[in-house]
Amino acid sequence: MSILLLVSGAALLLFIAYRTYGGFLTKKVYELNNSNPTPAQINNDGLDFIPTSAKFLSGQHFSAIAAAGPITGPIIAGILFGWVPALIWIIIGSIFIGGVHDMGSIVASIRHKARSITEVVKENVSPRAWFLFMVFIWITLVYIVVAFTDVTSSSFVGTITLENGQKVGGGAIATSSLMYLVLPVIMGLLLKYTKLNLTWATVIFLPLVGAAIWFGPSLPFDLGSIFNLNPQQTQKIWNVFILGYCFVASIIPVWLLLQPRGHLGGYFLYAALITTAIGLMFGGFEINYPAFTKWESQGSGFWFPMFPILFVTVACGACSGFHSLVGSGTTSKQIACEGDAKVIGYGMMLLEGMVAIISLACVMILTQNDPLVKSSPNFIYASGIGRFMELIGIPAVFGISFGLMAFTTFVYDTLDVCTRLGRYIIQELTGWKKLSGRIFATLLMVGVPFFFVTLTLTDASGNPVPAWRVFWSLFGASNQLLAALALIGITVWLHKTSKYKYAYLVAFLPAVWMFLMSNWALVILIRDAWFKTGSLVFTSDPVPYASLVLFVLALTLAVETVYSLFIKDRKLAAVGG
Repeated sequence: MSILLLVSGAALLLFIAYRTYGGFLTKKVYELNNSNPTPAQINNDGLDFIPTSAKFLSGQHFSAIAAAGPITGPIIAGILFGWVPALIWIIIGSIFIGGVHDMGSIVASIRHKARSITEVVKENVSPRAWFLFMVFIWITLVYIVVAFTDVTSSSFVGTITLENGQKVGGGAIATSSLMYLVLPVIMGLLLKYTKLNLTWATVIFLPLVGAAIWFGPSLPFDLGSIFNLNPQQTQKIWNVFILGYCFVASIIPVWLLLQPRGHLGGYFLYAALITTAIGLMFGGFEINYPAFTKWESQGSGFWFPMFPILFVTVACGACSGFHSLVGSGTTSKQIACEGDAKVIGYGMMLLEGMVAIISLACVMILTQNDPLVKSSPNFIYASGIGRFMELIGIPAVFGISFGLMAFTTFVYDTLDVCTRLGRYIIQELTGWKKLSGRIFATLLMVGVPFFFVTLTLTDASGNPVPAWRVFWSLFGASNQLLAALALIGITVWLHKTSKYKYAYLVAFLPAVWMFLMSNWALVILIRDAWFKTGSLVFTSDPVPYASLVLFVLALTLAVETVYSLFIKDRKLAAVGG
């Protein structure tokens, strides 16, 4: 079967959804009105509140939300269960759940003076629900930082060997990556303090990013060779470096790094989409990977554990609670007019769904016995991009370097946004608003992930296991559960404020689905860790403990929401009557 026909059909469905369902959300559900002043216009302070054009903000928002999730998740799910289940969930999830969630988080935040989704819950549910939600989010952010830090550092230590014997080493990606981190800072300074406009900045700095990718293999920064370290030791050092970067990036003004890097990072995603389109149109690739697969680790069943594991593994490719934090934490403070929420919230989620489909296509073109199937997802993605780029005369070495560089770029955006949001939460809970509080809160936010990424984790046979692989299921479950909780907050807000009688159902039904799937996955993580032998046996594995905490928090928050809506309100109404 031609992969071109399949991917083109999926892209057409997403486009139709944007024009139809996106229009319905805009007019009937969220009732966007460009005449309403936005918080960015009212509170323009040049630091966090900055009215930003949709063209610029879309790239920043897109690169912040489209990190390792829509690449790693679909690849893992496609390998485990086959490409058909993963593709169906990406399309349905991004249209009816992820897009609703992202757009709703942004609009709800705008209507609440650009306060976070947690404040929406506080105002519409209760202060106690707000506190529980804040704790839940902070724990989730910690595991996002853990998983993404470790999967990024793996790009700096691995090696891909091409069919002609050429190799693309992690040291080359490390060099390109370090150079890339400097370029947005220079761009931000020039945009801020000179007359350089965004168009010319883009024209200047995009080629420089390409030059950084090209130059990387010429001067590889291979820590393992320099200090005579094994891959595990090398990766731990890179983990520490990345967390140090997160600390710095999350406390400096958004115009200095977050905005210019987000803008440049968005072009990485656009370039990857265009490259894949060319590869699909002219490459003649056929689908080789099975539509449905079952691995030994799944036991005798297929539907279970596909339900619920598929829905938390695909993660950001269909829906992501993290997006609600980005949308209500940074994006809502920069929206210039309400109408932009459609393209930035709903449109960018659908585009992320397209990134997920492209990532899945990198699996589809492989055979089930291809050695790449057992490698890290970032290498599968990069190899696919490399094969597509060869069709337009670009050497595979550059193409793979581009793929890995794009992968790490996406994750950089998410990592510093996660750290910044985690700092906001600590500051809100403690009241530490001064510079010392900001620094301490940021140190705490990177300190907990530091503990986990420096651990030496092993499998049942005692072999070293990457931290991202250990924590990915927990990240997926907690991230999807966070989306369910955000959708609950949006549901309550719509129920109380929308003129359209059934508007709340658009968020409520997805909230129920994500709540059930995510909690089901957490129960499985607890069961597989503590009940392997049929009886309760506690282990040193941190995953089941964290899963239990998240499970209890989520149930408690759900109970608090039901109480506030259906019991407390009735009691108050009865007293008032």
